[in-house]
Amino acid sequence: MKIIFVDRDAHPFLREALAGAGHTVDDHQGTPREEILNILPHYDGLMVRSRLKIDRELLDAGTSLKFVARWGVGTEHIDLDYAAARGIRVFNSPEGSKHTVAEHTVGMALMLLNHLGRADREVRAGQWIRGGNRGRELGHLTVGLIGYGNMGQMTARRLSGFGCRVITHDKYRENYGDEYAREVSLEELQQRADLVSLHIFYEGNHHYVNREWIDAFAKPFYLINTARGLILNTEDLVAAMQSGKILGAALDVIEYEEQSFVHLDPENLPGPFHYLREADNTVLTPHIAGWSDEAEEGHARTLFKKIMHYLESR
Repeated sequence: MKIIFVDRDAHPFLREALAGAGHTVDDHQGTPREEILNILPHYDGLMVRSRLKIDRELLDAGTSLKFVARWGVGTEHIDLDYAAARGIRVFNSPEGSKHTVAEHTVGMALMLLNHLGRADREVRAGQWIRGGNRGRELGHLTVGLIGYGNMGQMTARRLSGFGCRVITHDKYRENYGDEYAREVSLEELQQRADLVSLHIFYEGNHHYVNREWIDAFAKPFYLINTARGLILNTEDLVAAMQSGKILGAALDVIEYEEQSFVHLDPENLPGPFHYLREADNTVLTPHIAGWSDEAEEGHARTLFKKIMHYLESR
């Protein structure tokens, strides 16, 4: 097989393992899309992150393509239906970053509940405010997980060590509850949750979190999003924070990110984002929940395993 890498540097394991298995691997991470379209007919496999939109034009150009390997989780930039119609398999690697996303989620929860970011900034500014930074214990809360795939399951496992009650709702699954989280309806989750963490993909979930969804909660709650920015309506989030319905928000992903997630210009974003920048009850990170040294190798090993299994079963 000839396999083309068109995105940012992948962990060397994947390239070395594919070459060791007898495949040809070519690096075109900086090659413009127009040139990729011209050379793609020569390749059987495509490895991509999020630099290029894998649309009909590109898939049609890949006349010999057998598979597309997406380094990472989200596949919203890939036309999955058309790929399936063309007989092109699409692989992603959520297993590679499930542990680091879970740890990042718990870290964000602890920052929100204990005002760690604000307290740090205050001490650096010469302020010693104790009573105003009194926290809440995670172990006394009910945590609701929206989505119970790789990320949700690993988050539940880590939360279990704190002693909190973990409930989960996943509209795509049935009979998925386990020893770490109890399966509930969305309505029950909205009645019971003190803190909610989002672990769903973007496809079919645009603005899943909106004013109506937030208003359905029985009590004020904290919200964490390490999934995709576009599943959350930022304007509605800010309105709920201003009203007190949402006690604090921790966002690793932003609705206004570009497709590649590489660049964000905070100064030129809409008003709701500026509110989040200034608010004391927010935690913001630059789409790094799934990034760790271990996760990079995890993605590589996951994709190699999936690609080899596919090739061996053909």
